[in-house]
Amino acid sequence: MMALFDNYIAFATTVFMGLLAIVNPISAIPVFMELTSNMDKKAKRNIATKSVLIAFCIILVFSVAGKLIFHVFGITLAALRVTGGILVFLIGYEMVRGKQDKVESAKLGDQPVKADQGISVAITPLAMPLLAGPGTITTSMSYAAAKDLTHLAIVMCMYGAICYITYLLFIAGERIVKVIGPNVMMVITKMMGLILAVIGVQMLALGIRELFNF
Repeated sequence: MMALFDNYIAFATTVFMGLLAIVNPISAIPVFMELTSNMDKKAKRNIATKSVLIAFCIILVFSVAGKLIFHVFGITLAALRVTGGILVFLIGYEMVRGKQDKVESAKLGDQPVKADQGISVAITPLAMPLLAGPGTITTSMSYAAAKDLTHLAIVMCMYGAICYITYLLFIAGERIVKVIGPNVMMVITKMMGLILAVIGVQMLALGIRELFNF
């Protein structure tokens, strides 16, 4: 019984760290602040709430329907892990390089999204792709697809915790930036990128081993 409990704890820790590295809520703070710069505190809180709820629903749908999606499209978990590993590694690599960040992904074309678009910013870009982008979807599906309901519940609980942390960070965004400064935020982003790249390599290696029955 203790061994099973320890396995659940280890799985929850892995899921939490993996999804936290991908979502990287610290680096999303400047995006949220830019998009809500002309809004009052009540409107900002409303946007923050809706963005994390929408992101959670997106991940829930993909995590729960993962096996059905595999069946309909003839996808194997090994293939998903290989593809997801490559994708996650590339995201982490770009974060480490600093060539592409989440502020850039918050733009529509060449123009940044304006705050006067109102509630729509809660859907795009905050919920997608910042909080529930391709990397997050792929990783959550990979963690949940081959597991039982208990593991699925753990995945959703861990992502729910990350959403709640993100909500708190959005609300306290201005104070956080003033305290830690932009340079520290850049360091945190690069560290998260390194962790993400390692997780991507691990997913890729596991997928290759399953594909070729090593």
